[in-house]
Parts: sequence; structure tokens; C-alpha cells
Amino acid sequence: MLFKDILGQDHIKNFLITTANAGRVPHAQLFIGPEGSGTLPMAIAYAQYILCNNTGEENNTGNGACNLKFEHFSHPDMHFVYPITATDDVKGDNVVSTNFLDQWRSFVKENPYGSLFDWYKKLEIPKKQGIISVKESAAINKNLSLKAYEGGYKVMIIWMADKMRTDAANKLLKLLEEPPEKTVFILISESVDNLLQTIISRCQVVDFLAIPEQIITEKLIYSHQVEANLAKKIAHQCEGNYNKALHFLHQDGDDSVFEAWFINWVRAAFKAKGNASVIADLISWSSTISKEGRETQKNFLQFCIQFFRQALLLNYQATDLVYLEPNFENFKLEKFAPFVHGNNISEIFKELEDTIYHIERNGNSNIILTDLSIKLTRLLHKKEIN
Repeated sequence: MLFKDILGQDHIKNFLITTANAGRVPHAQLFIGPEGSGTLPMAIAYAQYILCNNTGEENNTGNGACNLKFEHFSHPDMHFVYPITATDDVKGDNVVSTNFLDQWRSFVKENPYGSLFDWYKKLEIPKKQGIISVKESAAINKNLSLKAYEGGYKVMIIWMADKMRTDAANKLLKLLEEPPEKTVFILISESVDNLLQTIISRCQVVDFLAIPEQIITEKLIYSHQVEANLAKKIAHQCEGNYNKALHFLHQDGDDSVFEAWFINWVRAAFKAKGNASVIADLISWSSTISKEGRETQKNFLQFCIQFFRQALLLNYQATDLVYLEPNFENFKLEKFAPFVHGNNISEIFKELEDTIYHIERNGNSNIILTDLSIKLTRLLHKKEIN
């Protein structure tokens, strides 16, 4: 993975190159950035840079054999940890990252900007939630106790570090406090909310921004031969998320399904006020969604947040920021937008975020979504304050 192949984030590339050239390689860094911003490819490019003694953004001027190993993500001094769970083939004490390495390498090679849900689909566990368990601690200690193959640094990349269980995080904390010699930890997360503050405090935090529209547009045109106008449209719709842009391009995302769920939901919520019989429709809707995997439920609720945000922007004439183009029968965003305003949007967001929180912690999805649906009925009929 070469620095020059990573979209945008030039300020981070320059920072990492400059500090590495000066021999100031921190023993622990935390890459924080939204989905599709390039945190994982940047971590791999940085690992390649320091392990192969490369120079410049071309990043392939050092040890040729070392650089060749990175083409297959198989360098013995670069180690990965990522969220996993038991599968039909891997169970019990064998559920550690090293036993999923073939699938991981394939996943990263196909799309290093891929999301956590994309990873679960690769593992064929889209209805489960992966974790980084305490069992990984022994594997990390074992990998880092080995002598460096190239005689230099060893790099441990922990992807989606916020999925670490508390006991695993406490074990990692000890390693961060007393790291093995010439060992570099790169933790990657989309949010610091579920990370121990003690871990954050021991890392150099590097914040990633969403990728600019122009850069995504150019990438789609030159690497995927997308017509210019379509490339601009996709780049606008994906909101700086290159992974989302690729899903839009290949039309293999879940947005069309999510759109149908959302519109059926809000239509039932509108009708339910003063009409008790329609409550049964909301209960039925909640039951249907609750049968999906928890990751699908969380992704859908994030889609709902974006949909409400787009409606709010349209309601307040911020049309330059509106990219959503619903294709559902007889639904117009312009007609829905007036019902989303300053007097209800904060509560709507709070209820959606609380629902994501409780679903992530294995609450009863059917009950949680039914409660959300009833609350939405009240909030959508709340009048705007003039």
C-alpha cells in the first residue's frame, strides 16, 4: 500500500513521512476517522514505509523484497487484529484474528476502504456482531515477542479498536505502558466513544477528515472510467465516504432497501396519530426489522439519521447540501421536509442514537424499535415554533 494511492489526507501523509524520516516514530498512534476516509490504508502504508525503509510518497524505494510482501499484505512484521466471532469453521478458543487471516487479506485487497459491515459480510456473519476479545491478548503477546523478520520494527494494527471488550482493552493498556522494543501500535476507530480514556491518553491521536468531493470525483473518473457527471453525482451523495461511493457505483449497497423501510415507517407513523389501528402496522414493521442482524439494524438507523438530516436541510433551503433523491413510489422529499424542523430534530436524533446504543448492547430489538416507532409518531406531528 503506497502513500500516493491513498485518497486525500495529504496533511497526514506529510506528517507521517516527516516524523518517520526524522526517526520520531511514536510507539502508539490512534487513527480516528469516519468510514471510507482511509484510516486502514493509511496505517498499512505507514507500516510499509517504516518496515521497508522507504522514502517519499512513492513509498517503494527501499527494500524491494519487503515492498513485494506488502502487495499481498503478508509481511511477517506486520500484524493485524480485527473484530471477529465464531463461525461454522472456527469456534471456541480458535476464535482469534490469526485464524481469519486469509479472509482478512482478501477483504483488504478487494477494498481497503471497506466498512465493518462489509467485513462481516466477507465472513458470512452479517447477522452477528464481532468483537475483539481478551483471547486476542495472548496472540498479540506471542506475535510481538517474536524477533523482527527484517531486524527492525514490528507493527501491530488494531482495526476497529472500539470493538475491544474491557478485559482485552485492559490487557492492551499494559502493553502500551511498557511496549516491546521497536514495536509500533496503530489503533483504528471511527469513534473514541467506546475506547478507554486511559488507552486514548497513551496514543498520539491522528484525526482524519472526510475525503473532498473533487478527489473522489477524479478517482471515479480515472480509475473506474465513470462518466464525469455521474462521478460528480456519486461524489456528492457519498459525503466524503469512498467506500460508500464504490457501493453507489456498483449498486450493491443497502440504501434502496433502507429507503423502502424508512418510507413505510414514517408513513405509518403519520397515520398512527389518532388512529389506534395503525399502531399494529408499526408493531409489524418493528417485528420485521428486528429479524435482521444487529449490524443491519444499526446501519439502517444511521441511514435514518442521514435521511432526517437531508430533510432538515431541504426544509431550511440549504439545497446545495441536499443530495438525497428518493426513488420510492409517490414519495417526495419536498413534501416530507416541512415535518422535520428545529423543534423536533434534536429529539429525533437523540431517539435514533439511543436506539443504536441499546441494539448494540443486545437489547430486545423488537421492543426497542416499537418504542422508537411510537415516539416518532409524536415527534413528526410536533409543530415548528415560529
